[in-house]
Amino acid sequence: MIIIMLIQISFPETLITSIGVTVSVLGAYMNLEDPSIRKLSQYHDETVMAFATLIESRDNNTGGHVKRTSMYVKLIAEELRRNDKYQDILTKDYVANLIKAAPMHDIGKISVPDAILQKPGKLTDEEFAIMKQHSPNGGKIIQETFKNLGSDDYCEMAYLVARHHHEKWNGKGYPDGLKETEIPLCARIMAVADVFDAVSEKRCYRDAMPLDQCFAIIEDGRGQDFDPDIVDTFMNIRDKIKKAHRECTI
Repeated sequence: MIIIMLIQISFPETLITSIGVTVSVLGAYMNLEDPSIRKLSQYHDETVMAFATLIESRDNNTGGHVKRTSMYVKLIAEELRRNDKYQDILTKDYVANLIKAAPMHDIGKISVPDAILQKPGKLTDEEFAIMKQHSPNGGKIIQETFKNLGSDDYCEMAYLVARHHHEKWNGKGYPDGLKETEIPLCARIMAVADVFDAVSEKRCYRDAMPLDQCFAIIEDGRGQDFDPDIVDTFMNIRDKIKKAHRECTI
């Protein structure tokens, strides 16, 4: 596994092929009945995180985004369970699958050229159109490559998060223009976590924004970009989010 990852870092074009081979082998082992072999399932989280961090490194990130967004998703989902409206949906299994799926939300960025992913300035309309394809491409990669890794419920969750985390509450997002509750709940949660981290950390095209400004951006998007219930929940745990940001920032 270490050798494969070193090759992938040096030669990113080998990534999809290597992921396919590695995951297929791991998935086959995990589906065997021998209890000693099935112990490999304990490496599920580490494997997923390794793939996600490797892909993230292509846009000069070092894994911090994956760690922070996963923690934000966890905090939001756990707090949202207190809302009677979501108790039937946010079961323990749902939340557990969502936390495991969160690192996969940007896996489709492997399909975006470095010149666009690492561009220090504003993207042209044509470049942004290519960038937006990372969402449907991410869903496709999960369906075709990760089907043997984890349960069907987990794979479906990962697919929904990857494909729909850029949808907006008002229907003006992408790739499918879904609106309000047409957007899967897991993706609505992921959207808030993803945007908050995106604006709170330095990117190749701008500096990090102050946390108070980042919270204001989320609050201003209530009922437009984001599910109002999730925004309210996010603001209610502001102190926990700040603590997670401090602890997960590299």
